[in-house]
Amino acid sequence: MKTALARLAKSSAVHMGFAFLAMGAWAVFANRGHAMPGPLLAGVVQGSLSACITLFLKRFIETLVARHEGLSGLVLPPFYAGLTSLTLLYAIHSLAGTPEILATITVPLTVATSYAALYTYTLWSARP
Repeated sequence: MKTALARLAKSSAVHMGFAFLAMGAWAVFANRGHAMPGPLLAGVVQGSLSACITLFLKRFIETLVARHEGLSGLVLPPFYAGLTSLTLLYAIHSLAGTPEILATITVPLTVATSYAALYTYTLWSARP
């Protein structure tokens, strides 16, 4: 039983699925005041973006921490991760016609940037 749970906890597909459902649901909620299919489209777009960001963010941070020495190795990875996430989220939601873009991207951007900062600190502080 523990082995199956451990495999699920490490599974990229599980993490991506959770990100899709959680952030997609948030986007539907953030756009609930608009006529369908606006909220649903925002949910699918945000869910898909969150799943992709989840897949690539960890590797992106690991690469940046390895490339930057000293304090820049602590500051730049979450900055770049947040800026990249913001740019992608805003641009794609604009193209998709999401009615409430800022409300839609606030939570996913906060979660992604917080994760980036914490994971960066973990990697940075473990350096020799």
